[in-house]
Amino acid sequence: MSNEYIILLVLLALSYIGHNMSVFYAVGVILILKVFQLDALMQFVETNGLNYGIILLTIAILIPLATGKITIQMMIHSFTSPVGILALLAGVFAAIAGGSGVSLLKDSPDIVSSLIIGTMIGVFFFKGVAVGPLIAAGMTYMVLSLLKVFH
Repeated sequence: MSNEYIILLVLLALSYIGHNMSVFYAVGVILILKVFQLDALMQFVETNGLNYGIILLTIAILIPLATGKITIQMMIHSFTSPVGILALLAGVFAAIAGGSGVSLLKDSPDIVSSLIIGTMIGVFFFKGVAVGPLIAAGMTYMVLSLLKVFH
């Protein structure tokens, strides 16, 4: 059994034990692609998956606008309330961190395992949600940039 399978199986087991079903399903899909040698599809997902994933996530977030659950009045109130302003600033920070995260992941793909395990710890021990690896990469990039470690 090659190292790739061992790593994926360990991640599958850890994600199941840690109740991180997003990672569990993702690893499961990757294992299926690998077993059936669907290398072209894996390459396509590697190249385009992040963009399509962000599009799908954005669609899910915007659905309440389309269904009328969020009104114009609610949006205006959000922009004028302290919580809304904080959310606006957090959105700006998350977008900057995510963009930096993409850069870091392209330049240092070896940190993916640390990001995944860190996300799994956050989900399992702190009842977090598994949307963290990209933002975590961005936060890592920002800290490294502040320390002048990463160029």
